[in-house]
Amino acid sequence: MKAFTFIETMVAIAVFTVILGAATGMIVMAYRDYGYIWQRSLAIGEARRGIEVMIKEIREARMGDDGSYPIMEAENNEFIFFSDIDKDGEVERVRYFLSGVSSGNQIQECVTFDDGGSCQTVFSSFLSGELESASIIVSVEGDFGWNNQEYVEISVDGAYFGRVCNTGCSDCAGNWEGTTTYDVTEQARDGSIVFIANANWRVDNVCDWQEPNHSMKVSFELSWQEEIADAGGEFKKGIIDPQGAPAEYLLDQEKISILSAFVRNSPPIFEYFDAQGNMIEEYPARLTDTKVMRVFLIVDVDPEHSPNPFELESAVHLRNLKQDSQE
Repeated sequence: MKAFTFIETMVAIAVFTVILGAATGMIVMAYRDYGYIWQRSLAIGEARRGIEVMIKEIREARMGDDGSYPIMEAENNEFIFFSDIDKDGEVERVRYFLSGVSSGNQIQECVTFDDGGSCQTVFSSFLSGELESASIIVSVEGDFGWNNQEYVEISVDGAYFGRVCNTGCSDCAGNWEGTTTYDVTEQARDGSIVFIANANWRVDNVCDWQEPNHSMKVSFELSWQEEIADAGGEFKKGIIDPQGAPAEYLLDQEKISILSAFVRNSPPIFEYFDAQGNMIEEYPARLTDTKVMRVFLIVDVDPEHSPNPFELESAVHLRNLKQDSQE
């Protein structure tokens, strides 16, 4: 019987090593593919369950226990509303949002003691990322009881925006009136914005609410949403329970959980439609006119790995708002 030579033995070992390496590589790749498929399946199931719960909660949106309107914020990638999600008789403040998207809110006031005077306030250095949207809620108090004759003109960064309390306000009401919302996204993009309130000449310094002998007080509430770079793609849920009597929703009490860690949306997560099915793009109509919402999530565990991203889509009718529109 002929024995193997040394060279033949070395060749056989080399061939065996190559075959073993190839087989091992195939096994490793198979395990990786299996692990990816399993992880993708879990991520899709997680996102699907999250949307199902979210749809149920949004459908039952209602007034907050503090009197807030059912919809508080209606952005492309963040939606804040009020709903009794645990059926305990108390209405929670619920926030669904994509991490990397941050919301902010600041309130400033100004006052004038001159007849027909003006006052201004400045918001600055409030952005940390790229602005997506911004709005200002303006409310006034003062000598505004003479319709069409006593009013305030609002300017933003030197541009005229409109009148407040041209009609429907009272002299020295002792509370905020004439509340009006303006979209100021373009003006706020640089992180600084100036608001000026000009009372017309008939607004006299005869009111004493909080400030003696003033003609006008103005409240400016700035709200904005911005995208923070490199903040991930986690779709999250925040819940705030009402506290005290009268009820308050304290922001530092928000409990946040992750619904999906692999959301890769470029299109908006939320879209808003009125009773006729027309898409609503701007404020304040998104808050007041929304009757139907579209929810759209793109889930992808690894953008560099096939198959293609998984898309989840659903629509929801806001029941309580729909009823209100028919009454």
